[in-house]
Amino acid sequence: MRTELTSEQITSFRENGFVIQEDFLSTDELETWRAAVDEAVGLRGDLRIPSVPENTDEGRDNFYNQVFIQRVNLWQTHEQMKHLILDPRIGEMCCTLEGIDAIRVWHDQALIKEPWANQTSFHLDNPYWSFTSKHSISIWIALDDATQQNGCMYFIPGSHKEATGENVGIGPNMRALFGVYPQWSTRKPFIAEMKAGSCSFHNGLTAHGAGANMSNGYRRAMTCAFMPAGSTFNGRQNILSQEDLKTLKVGDSLDNDARNPLVWSKDKAAV
Repeated sequence: MRTELTSEQITSFRENGFVIQEDFLSTDELETWRAAVDEAVGLRGDLRIPSVPENTDEGRDNFYNQVFIQRVNLWQTHEQMKHLILDPRIGEMCCTLEGIDAIRVWHDQALIKEPWANQTSFHLDNPYWSFTSKHSISIWIALDDATQQNGCMYFIPGSHKEATGENVGIGPNMRALFGVYPQWSTRKPFIAEMKAGSCSFHNGLTAHGAGANMSNGYRRAMTCAFMPAGSTFNGRQNILSQEDLKTLKVGDSLDNDARNPLVWSKDKAAV
């Protein structure tokens, strides 16, 4: 795993809200991740989020279900995925990029664009989640080559510094987010093509989307969203279960190790 980050990469991430790490996984590591994700997704069936049993892929004709196959928190239901997602080296990279001391998992998700899948409209991540932070961050690992033809990502540089938290859903209108932030509509997007085994990191307030899969092959990606340790509940359910909601009130710390495990901490790394 290529975990070294240059000072130029760190500066670029903080300025633009994203960075690409080429050849993040070795050939053997890529095969390990592919096999684990394929198995974990296969075992999950139609269930999208394990903590929300009614959240399934039933009703396949709606637009969102034709954007990608989405399976959330595979780390909770597959032992090898847990080992991969909770790798402290990934957590340390996230902390280095964001300039924070400790980080927890919010949720992972496999995002698999099937052949001819719909586009992923531009959106922000953090406003969906149950905590609010300028330092949330996601890793996006390409398990297949991600190209303009099969649905690679696009980032709006610098948008994380301007986002107010207003957001849109992922619907059929690719540019709906620009109705909220019209200044972004004239900004040249960064085309994040990646070969399999490379990855990107992006801030939770960076505007991003992905093209349609205009090919007859799959575009698999494994992602994980992380939150700074010390983050608190903001009242949104997102992936939380009804049982979780009964135990939380706005302002409570999201520090349940069974739900949001600590991946890396500067203090623990120094021990």
